[in-house]
Amino acid sequence: MGERDGEIDPLDALRPLMAACNPPIDALIVPSADNHQSEYVSDRDKRRGFVSGFTGSAGVAVITADDARLWTDGRYFLQAIQQLSERWKLMRIGEDAAIENWITDNLPTEAVIGIDPWCISVDAAQRWERAFSKKNQKLCQLSTNLVDQVWKNRPLPKIQPVIVQSLEFAGRPVAEKLKDLRLKLIQEKASGMVIVTLDEVAWLYNIRGNDVSYCPVVHAFAIVTLDSAFLYVDKQKITPEVATHLADNGIEVREYGAVEKDVELLATGYLKSSVAVNDSQTEHKRNGKEATACNNHDETEKGKGNLVWMDPATGCFALYSKLPSDQVLLQPSPLALAKALKNPVELDGLRKAHIRDGAAVVQYLFWLDKQMQEIYGASGYFLETGGTNKRKHSETTKLTEISVSDKLESFRAQKELFKGLSFPTISSVGPNAAVIHYSPDSKTCAELDANSIYLCDSGAQYQDGTTDITRTVHFGKPSAHEKACYTAVLKGHIALDVAVFPSGTTGHSLDTLARVPLWKNGLDYRHGTGHGIGSYLNVHEGPHLISFKPQARNVPLQASMTVTDEPGYYEDGKFGIRLENVLIIKEASTKFNFGDKGYLSFENITWAPYQTKLVDVSLLTPEELEWVNRYHSKCREVLASFLDEQVMAWLRKATEPIRA
Repeated sequence: MGERDGEIDPLDALRPLMAACNPPIDALIVPSADNHQSEYVSDRDKRRGFVSGFTGSAGVAVITADDARLWTDGRYFLQAIQQLSERWKLMRIGEDAAIENWITDNLPTEAVIGIDPWCISVDAAQRWERAFSKKNQKLCQLSTNLVDQVWKNRPLPKIQPVIVQSLEFAGRPVAEKLKDLRLKLIQEKASGMVIVTLDEVAWLYNIRGNDVSYCPVVHAFAIVTLDSAFLYVDKQKITPEVATHLADNGIEVREYGAVEKDVELLATGYLKSSVAVNDSQTEHKRNGKEATACNNHDETEKGKGNLVWMDPATGCFALYSKLPSDQVLLQPSPLALAKALKNPVELDGLRKAHIRDGAAVVQYLFWLDKQMQEIYGASGYFLETGGTNKRKHSETTKLTEISVSDKLESFRAQKELFKGLSFPTISSVGPNAAVIHYSPDSKTCAELDANSIYLCDSGAQYQDGTTDITRTVHFGKPSAHEKACYTAVLKGHIALDVAVFPSGTTGHSLDTLARVPLWKNGLDYRHGTGHGIGSYLNVHEGPHLISFKPQARNVPLQASMTVTDEPGYYEDGKFGIRLENVLIIKEASTKFNFGDKGYLSFENITWAPYQTKLVDVSLLTPEELEWVNRYHSKCREVLASFLDEQVMAWLRKATEPIRA
């Protein structure tokens, strides 16, 4: 028996419950996700973190009678090693056996594997079932979550009001989005769709919430049929303004838990709304054959049912299990792509948000440069002499990874339309910067070091856009090796930024561009190169991405998508480097148009300087040198009206042209 923080270790509390199940559970799978397959979850849904002690956003725990293992990806290998106790074994995704293979190889024939079906996607459950069937092993849907039974101090749910994302920022009315979705339903011969993903619900209905830290979403499901729409949410969160907004758009509000029964009604054609729907919302299907084929109210269709659309990657297995399998259309959600293709209002908002955010980052770098010189005797942002790293003042005067990130947040909080951070700031010094998704702890975080690299990956939520930026700096004398590594990352960053590519290209093809300068030196990084970003929504947004991962082949990049450009390099136990900007994909103007495909390129919308002190100019081509100088010139131009003269003077020095 073990203890953790003075309480019984969750492993010791869970195993008797597993044995007491009927049938007994041989293995319990505890994923990171909540009921909506979210990447970032509320505190009360951090079950995997509770049982394992590992706090990264991605990972799956598997507990057996005498074993405990955690699967996570390359972003979190170092963090998991640091956080897991000796009772846990780390399983490296991409290097070690997959979960289903490990279970089939290590558990006996007819073993029972327990899951909470609300927290498992359809894709994952079906993949596991196929693997387990080889040894007659069974995936068992538990009626209650065993972790919740042993989590004595589980945080209570928070009742936060839903808010309306007005047309001023959303750019497209709900009626238009619903019309487009219903046309998709008709094309796929589906009578309705179950929407599980929180940012898709928020985007479709033009609402936002505060149920999950850093993500302005509300815990809710949605069901949309050819002539009705439903929102399943704790009704305490619905203000009069939101109620009017939803009613005006023909959306009926029902309690969160009612979705389970309504999914069954949807499959049988008996799901009815009491909210009057404007004729214009359904007129697209009120003529000819469509009316006969798709009318849920037709007596001949009752009990017969039509296809129900559910995204297998995000739909929870619990709801899928309520439906006859031959009536489910398992296809990627059409809302993911629709949301990713930003409208002109969203694009304009994102550009403006990134300018204000860039101003905050520059104010921060100016402040931090001054503090490092005053407190630690550092040579600073511009000079390359080594600092003493000895405090000039009392022992109480110091900068830590958290205290400086709090200061960055304070600069952002002063900006117009600021709503909060978009993810926990990765403020990391020296060896901590080598932990790709490092999260500093207030009790143990490092003090800043004038002789070490400092990496800051941060972002904010503004009502007109979401931001994500990474800059890496050194306030002392960087080594030749550190400069060479930084320059290789910068070269990859530039290579992606200037790319021109044919329509139909996926992010899998472009990922290589950012890695080649690192590969030439035998270096690489374990994370993807780019992800979509929301319009006052989640900081990580699909369905597209720029990555070596196979799923990056699934969705071609298209004009008006957003994507990050963030190559890096991490040397375990020493330092980490990452440079990140947000880009908008746009149509390219090319001399020719081979194959009549059309070509695409990128528009950069992030504005903050690169530290030229960390650049080995001899390693840059003339074109790369020109790119840096042109970008820095644009930074001065874009940010000038947002900075006072003192900070602007610092920025002018930080963006002085560099010469070969």
